[in-house]
Amino acid sequence: MVLTYRQKFNKKYGQPKDKSNSLANISKLTGYKIAGMKKIIKKGEGAFFSNPTSVRKSVSSATAWGRARLMSAIMKGGAYKYDKDLLVKK
Repeated sequence: MVLTYRQKFNKKYGQPKDKSNSLANISKLTGYKIAGMKKIIKKGEGAFFSNPTSVRKSVSSATAWGRARLMSAIMKGGAYKYDKDLLVKK
């Protein structure tokens, strides 16, 4: 079974497997500033609309795509390469 970045995050930080975390909670757990996380989400939302062929069929909204990009960046997945400058510690 392949874990999603959200599930990996939750496992790492001792959260229930499928828990959705608020930005405030993610910030509290990771130490990253909320402003930078919001910028990553906005980049993901922009990509949802500007390159729709890259979006998986299971993703139904720009917000979901943006949140997935944030989790990928935090867990040092593919988005980390492009967004690591936005992940600034408090």
